[in-house]
Amino acid sequence: MIWNPWHGCKKISAGCMNCYMYRRDAQFGKDSSVVEKTSSFRLPLQRRRDGSYKLTDDVVYACMTSDFFIDEADEWRRDAWRMIKERSDTEFYIITKRIHRFEVSLPDDWGDGYDNVTICSTCEDQRAADERLPVFLSLPIKHREIIHEPMLSDIHEEQYLSTGLVDRVICGGESGDEGRKCRYSWVLSVREQCMRCGVPFCFKQTGTHFEKDGRVYTIERRYQHSQAKRAGIDT
Repeated sequence: MIWNPWHGCKKISAGCMNCYMYRRDAQFGKDSSVVEKTSSFRLPLQRRRDGSYKLTDDVVYACMTSDFFIDEADEWRRDAWRMIKERSDTEFYIITKRIHRFEVSLPDDWGDGYDNVTICSTCEDQRAADERLPVFLSLPIKHREIIHEPMLSDIHEEQYLSTGLVDRVICGGESGDEGRKCRYSWVLSVREQCMRCGVPFCFKQTGTHFEKDGRVYTIERRYQHSQAKRAGIDT
């Protein structure tokens, strides 16, 4: 597994990051159980000859092919935080299923959070939501998003959304031939909860196996985002 904090690609979704990670590692003969830091670790601070930054993305999705809070990266994370603070001109999205490890190696000057950092907690089903969201909402974070991707069950979370601490909720299915089914009714249910609580909602992708009105559709990866957008249910 490559621990790459500075993944600027906006085409890889949170829901498929684990299967993507293993597929990519397998292509290059890598053992995904071994965690390595990439050679581009200091990219955010690297400059060209004219003094401009080499990393110019307005938005950077951190560790999209691993997890920012994995145990093996504890020794590197403080340096990553320092670079994130220095690059206040760039917005960093950190998506994790390990929200319980958020405060490990947290910088001393974090306070209630950096303005340019959004922390996103993934919750694939009701059990994950009830385990992770109370922790998520108790932490010192300025910008929070909930990501149900892959969405694997109906999720009732209005008690968490009503706190006013969630900036947005994103739903999406699971990609890949072996992807588990996502039901449109689950997506609509979360959307309704968001609307009642005044929380912005985004339906990001259908996933490969998508059920709507009792019928299961198999959707090619290249159409999964566009089909979700065609639903027209983002708020």
